[in-house]
Amino acid sequence: MDLVPVLEEPLKKVIGPATAKVMAEHLGLHTVGDLLHHYPRRYAERGELTRLADLPLDEHVTVVAQVASARILTFRGGSGQRLEVVITDGSGQLQLVFFGKGVHKPHKDLLPGTRAMFAGKVSVFNRRLQLAHPAYQLLRGGEDDETVDSWAGALIPIYPATAKLESWKIAKSVDTVLPSAQEAVDPLPPALREGRGLVPLPEALLKIHRPSTKADIEDARARLKWDEAFVLQVALARRRYADTQLPAVARKPKPDGLLTAFDARLPFTLTEGQQKVSKEIFDDLATEHPMHRLLQGEVGSGKTMVALRAMLAVVDAGGQAAMLAPTEVLAQQHHRSITEMMGELAEGGMLGGAEQATKVVLLTGSMGAAARRQALLDLVTGDAGIVIGTHALIEDKVQFHDLGLVVVDEQHRFGVEQRDALRGRGKQPPHLLVMTATPIPRTVAMTVFGDLETSVLDQLPAGRSPIASHVVPAQDKPHFLARAWERVREEVGQGHQAYVVCPRIGDEEPEAKGKKKSPEDEAEKRPPLAVLDVAEQLAQGPLKGLKVEILHGRMQPDDKDAVMRRFAAGEADVLVATTVIEVGVNVPNATVMVIMDADRFGVSQLHQLRGRVGRGSAPGLCLLVSEMPEASAARARLGAVAATLDGFELSRIDLEQRREGDVLGQAQSGVRSSLRMLTVIDDEEIIAEAREEAAAVVTRDPELEHLPGLRTALDALLDEEREQYLDKG
Repeated sequence: MDLVPVLEEPLKKVIGPATAKVMAEHLGLHTVGDLLHHYPRRYAERGELTRLADLPLDEHVTVVAQVASARILTFRGGSGQRLEVVITDGSGQLQLVFFGKGVHKPHKDLLPGTRAMFAGKVSVFNRRLQLAHPAYQLLRGGEDDETVDSWAGALIPIYPATAKLESWKIAKSVDTVLPSAQEAVDPLPPALREGRGLVPLPEALLKIHRPSTKADIEDARARLKWDEAFVLQVALARRRYADTQLPAVARKPKPDGLLTAFDARLPFTLTEGQQKVSKEIFDDLATEHPMHRLLQGEVGSGKTMVALRAMLAVVDAGGQAAMLAPTEVLAQQHHRSITEMMGELAEGGMLGGAEQATKVVLLTGSMGAAARRQALLDLVTGDAGIVIGTHALIEDKVQFHDLGLVVVDEQHRFGVEQRDALRGRGKQPPHLLVMTATPIPRTVAMTVFGDLETSVLDQLPAGRSPIASHVVPAQDKPHFLARAWERVREEVGQGHQAYVVCPRIGDEEPEAKGKKKSPEDEAEKRPPLAVLDVAEQLAQGPLKGLKVEILHGRMQPDDKDAVMRRFAAGEADVLVATTVIEVGVNVPNATVMVIMDADRFGVSQLHQLRGRVGRGSAPGLCLLVSEMPEASAARARLGAVAATLDGFELSRIDLEQRREGDVLGQAQSGVRSSLRMLTVIDDEEIIAEAREEAAAVVTRDPELEHLPGLRTALDALLDEEREQYLDKG
């Protein structure tokens, strides 16, 4: 008898349609199995509480405490009523407020001395933390001390909850489905589970939801982490195995071809790192199954040069190479810099072109019809050896003569579906090189890009200058901000240029009126600073007399390109822009960058942005402007960015502060992260061991015929959508 369907039973049949609807909409839980894998975030002991002193602002919390006092206050001349309740847990106090008609029931229930569980969103009123209209559940212990003691010592699971569904309601639903855990099929091969001393899956599910002791929780976590790591690594191992079975055309450069001619033109020698990585890539290109390589390089480490040499090698071998950029600005910039680096080698078929030359064409969505027609023709005839473009390259109309290599720039901006579509453009699968300037910690590389081989460029080319970074606390020390603008004027006075980056363009639609705002929303911080406003203020104020230009994503592509060209040519002093300049923009004369509202950007993004200065021989300066108070987490994050230029160190900090789901490419797949228990940074050893075990299992049994439990877990954990997502990685 097939037992799995018990876990696939829709929740609405088991816990009722109303609760099931909220679970589906707000927590993404649809089946009994989904709910069993919705693990408690932490456990409260009834005697203890999230210390009231440590309550996080603006988060939904669940607290267990005793009512100290309760009183009804009237206002509006007696027509309005407010119930104020103070609760305590021995370590601190918290105020609860109930308004209007909602005061009567809690006034009856919450008598001084009553213990209860309360859930709500922490807000601030009159400088005191409070919960407005919290949901609550009374905790009625038995009379004799023994019952009360055992009751107080019990571990209460606190589930990730939402405003619509409190933790204890989720716990009740879990109670309903928990007996089904007995029927969970174990994905781990028995030898692996026993060899590592892990508890069986049904026992782990029981212990994670209803632990009797803290040791139960540890046992369950150890087991469930292994499941997640192992199943994910099996999916990746099967992908790698399948790739080794695919055919590809080996591409070896001609001895005296385009690559040799290009290398002879270079005015500098490649760094050791560039030579080493190039060798890894050329070795891959020479094999008869597709290269799948991730090239990680610090900002400015010369990745484009390595990628260009790989593309030239493929053209030498009779193929074509396509480079995919995330934005038009960047595609145009790559096209400009590559044609400049190649000189007459990029003028294939033209007067004055060298004999080994090829054509380098640009293809973007906003090109004129005639230029686009010519570019498409050059691709289908094979006249263009290299094409650079945005995702316009992936449209059905684009046909290649013989696509041999796809280079994807700044992969974290690029959906896997798009990469996959381009991969399908070749007669046989082309080789794939993915470049990213966002350094990725080893564990994430093993988890997210587990099917790509990794190359790392970590030395900067000679002649690159160091970048000094400082936090400018605009609120605490306004004179620091004034000094920042003076520094910009000084740099411009010495013949250099500056960037000012803002989080927003400006002129956005005002928010729809008529929506009632909660007190928390009313107190919401001001909107982030905008390019249009800041540019105007600077041009009329601290930077008066300098030539200030703006650049943002809503501008017409030709206008964007014109602004970039003027700035690159030194005709503008200051460029006020959004993050469109984050990747690949190269103006060696720009030496200073001021990032407004820097706390609104992620760590990796700040590191990327900062890499736009100090690209020439003059030292770079990056000023991170923030109004956040000194003790805030946001300021600590900015301090970390200012303290190190090591992108790998910053990526660890970034990862520790963000949820794993962001890292595992939710943005790329639209599927929520399947990691519920595993933390990519802390569980490095488990991931590395699981990767080895998974590779061994897949080599022995690629179809997993002898491991039906694992096959089932793959289908469940990596539902089809996610399996496809991994496929396309």
